[in-house]
Amino acid sequence: MARPGPRWPIGDYGMIGDTRSAALVAPDGSIDWWCAPRFDDPPLFGRLVGGDEAGCFSVGPDEVARVVGRAYRPDTVTLTTTWAVEGGEPELADGLVAEVAGRFLPGTVLARRLTARGRAVRARLHLAPRFGYDRRPARRIVQRAGALVCERGERAIAVTSDGPTVQVDRPVAFEVHPGEPVTIALTAARRSALIVVPPAVAAAELSRDEARWRSWAAGIEVAEHRDAVRRSLTTLKLLTYSPSGAPVAAPTTSLPERIGGERNWDYRYAWPRDASIGIAAFLAAGKPQEARGFLAWLLHASRLSRPRLPVLFTLDGRPGPGERELDGWPGYADSRPVRVGNGAARQHQLDGYGWVLDAAWLLTDAGHRLYGETWRAAAAMADEVAATWAEPDAGIWEVRGQPAHHVHSKLMAWLALDRAVRIAAARGDRRRRRLRWASARGALARDIRSRGYDGAQGAYTATYGSAGLDAALLVLPVLDFEPATGHRVVGTVDAIRRQLSAGGPLLYRYRPGTDGLQGGEGAFLPCSFWLVQALARTGRPDEARELLDELLPLGGPLGLYGEEMGPDTGEHLGNYPQCLTHAALVQAVFALGGA
Repeated sequence: MARPGPRWPIGDYGMIGDTRSAALVAPDGSIDWWCAPRFDDPPLFGRLVGGDEAGCFSVGPDEVARVVGRAYRPDTVTLTTTWAVEGGEPELADGLVAEVAGRFLPGTVLARRLTARGRAVRARLHLAPRFGYDRRPARRIVQRAGALVCERGERAIAVTSDGPTVQVDRPVAFEVHPGEPVTIALTAARRSALIVVPPAVAAAELSRDEARWRSWAAGIEVAEHRDAVRRSLTTLKLLTYSPSGAPVAAPTTSLPERIGGERNWDYRYAWPRDASIGIAAFLAAGKPQEARGFLAWLLHASRLSRPRLPVLFTLDGRPGPGERELDGWPGYADSRPVRVGNGAARQHQLDGYGWVLDAAWLLTDAGHRLYGETWRAAAAMADEVAATWAEPDAGIWEVRGQPAHHVHSKLMAWLALDRAVRIAAARGDRRRRRLRWASARGALARDIRSRGYDGAQGAYTATYGSAGLDAALLVLPVLDFEPATGHRVVGTVDAIRRQLSAGGPLLYRYRPGTDGLQGGEGAFLPCSFWLVQALARTGRPDEARELLDELLPLGGPLGLYGEEMGPDTGEHLGNYPQCLTHAALVQAVFALGGA
């Protein structure tokens, strides 16, 4: 099956994962991105942004074929791709599993099972693994215990097949007959921990994995838009690194926010903001265990930097690494540079404290008492906000410029103090501490109202003294900073909706061309879902429902969303799938249900 030109659109990829790594599968059956055995490892298959030299792993029909269906098996993360060929219908099922025979592996297992219906189908397999960011082929390739083993440095893979004899960097042709599916299993691990998994075992474990996911999804409590909410929550859980509980923002690096542009960032790290929004999403859906897990990760990750809250962390809870560019990597659709690490790790972002304290309050308000250590960490963050809220920061959008007094950041600082006061009152903590936070909260509120509001526009602005708008302020109706139906809140929502519109249901996060980088970017999808929530909270549920009905089909048949979308093309942009977008979708659905 041929590709439709030099690339597949980002939104055409399906994601499979095992809560430790994730792979992107193209409609032709090619895995073009898989960092294994961890989300933050160099890719074994990196063609998505590294070109053909970065490797891929394709399985699919080797005759004229067209895709007639792509779907996840209901309430699982097993991806199926179905093609039509003359007189037949091959189907590929893909999944990753981290558990074999009831125990977790030190690596991860990819199971690929090709089935034929109607008649025998000619098929083709191409395995081209690469090791390290310099895209090196395997140094050593041997046969061991019935498997093809490829090694380089400390990383290794083992491939088994009950069909064709697998070779490296050489396409292999084979036939699949009805009733005789072919399974290929690939294990990725550190060399010292590599385990060979036979194809039959991999297929059986994939079935058991599906049963576990169905059981988990059955506990999601949602009345409306069930499929979209379950797929989004499944995606959030899939993007949570289970050994530590760290939620990665996305499994990819450097997918562009504009085709051919330079806004290409590495999102394979964990942001406290995303974790906090995930807490709200899981709580709303009746999944308190996942919500508590996210908060536990936050406390563990921030223990070495308290009371300061870093912008992002590694999967192990360390400060995020510095940023570098990869020489020779062509980027997705010639979008360069390709980056590893993230320079935002060195920024100061005040809004993060508000997200974290609000998540802690949501748990408290839901009847989940915070552990003593949890509360001590949260209280220390509130003290930090009380002492530093008057300082400028980098803002939620991580613009690489000079710090400024961002109104959204100030509002989230106010939220941190407000939620700290509420938690302390619920716990019966000493009055002196509550009064100190309440005093800082009052001073901050007066500052925001006097310096952050533009009476001529009837809206809160992006920064103090500016006329620009910021779509992040769409969270204003849910903060209790002012009455949700008051003229300042409604005016801000309406001004953003009008001035930052990208057409249809889409919004820019700020006016294009104002972030100091060359070229433009796409519409920011989380903002559209925040607008649904804002409309519902400001007493306009019919408008909110209409907007949500326009947004949900944008996820395509697989229900996956990127960070941004091209207003003119409808193409997903930015790293994909995006944790923040899926969490915002869940919040929008539940806000509409509450309205």
